[in-house]
Formats: sequence, structure tokens, C-alpha cells
Amino acid sequence: MGDAFGKSGHTKSFCNRRGVSGVPTNTAVRFNNLRAVVLYRQNPQSSFIIKCMRKTLTAFVKLGIVAVLALGAVVQAQDKKVDPTGKWTWTTPGRNGGPDRKMTLTLKVDGEKLTGKLASPGREGQAVETEISDAKLKGEEVTFSVTREFNGNKMTSKYNGKVSADAIKGKIEFERNGEKQSRDWEAKRDTEKK
Repeated sequence: MGDAFGKSGHTKSFCNRRGVSGVPTNTAVRFNNLRAVVLYRQNPQSSFIIKCMRKTLTAFVKLGIVAVLALGAVVQAQDKKVDPTGKWTWTTPGRNGGPDRKMTLTLKVDGEKLTGKLASPGREGQAVETEISDAKLKGEEVTFSVTREFNGNKMTSKYNGKVSADAIKGKIEFERNGEKQSRDWEAKRDTEKK
């Protein structure tokens, strides 16, 4: 024990090393597997050392509890995935100043696969459904494409957005007259009971 604690068999106390005055230098404190081992000779101030060690251990325990709780919150947040399954609606301006057009997107998540259909008003008010393609869900981000055919010409719109509990907000990218364009897109979850 003489080698471990110095020539006199003792070292300065933990508290004394922290600048606490009045503690004799023949008192030694050390940590051994998170247990405080207090080595002391008969000393009227030994209870002070024990109190100091209890406070230190209490602080370590509190710090450990806070760390575990914080880690649990982070893991829970990462495990929480958004589910875009369901119907989503939004309106777009009508053609040539006509009335707004209501669009309905139906999405379904099956494991890692995202599928769906986009229904838009066609001629004479009949809804035209188009399958979505290249659909992906990564975290809260959803992306997909919709290809429609007009007068023998194919037009592809690329949708991307961030999904929350009741909305998808993002951009639609498309090509018009040979130029790439984009506009904001916000769909609301359809909660109507049928």
C-alpha cells in the first residue's frame, strides 16, 4: 500500500485536491469501480470527507440518469417514422382563369415500398387517375413522379415534400415549353369519413 499511496502510505484527499482547506493530508480517497473507498486514520474531520464523496457520487449518478434519458429520447425520435398512407388533397389554379381544380393523391406504404395514384379533374368533370412512379419515402421526405399524356405528348411532374401529421409541403418540378419550372405544393390530409 505504500507504493499506491505514496511514501507515507497516504495521499492528499480528493476534497483537498479540489482546494478544500482544513482536511489533513494523511487522508486518502480513491475511486474503485464507482465505489468511493475512504481510507483514513482516526480523524475528527473524516465525516467531512465522506460527505464530499457522497456529493461527488450523487453528481455522477444524476449525470448518468440525464445521459440515459437523453439517449432514450434520441432513439425514440429516430424510430418514429411518418406514415403518409391515406388521401391528400390540394387545389391548383384552373386553366385560362377557370375554377380551381381539386387534386387527390392516394398514398400507401407497404414495408419500404411507396405506391399511389393521383386523381385530377378531366374533361366534363370526370376524375382521371394516374399511377405515381419512382416513389420513395426517406425519413420525412417523400418523392414521386406523375406522367400524363396530352394530345400524344407525355408530361412528367416530379413531386417532393416533407410529410407531417396533416400536411405535405414541398415543390413540383415540371417542364413547359422546353424550360424547367417549379412551384410550391402543399397537400392536406383528407380526414373526411365516407
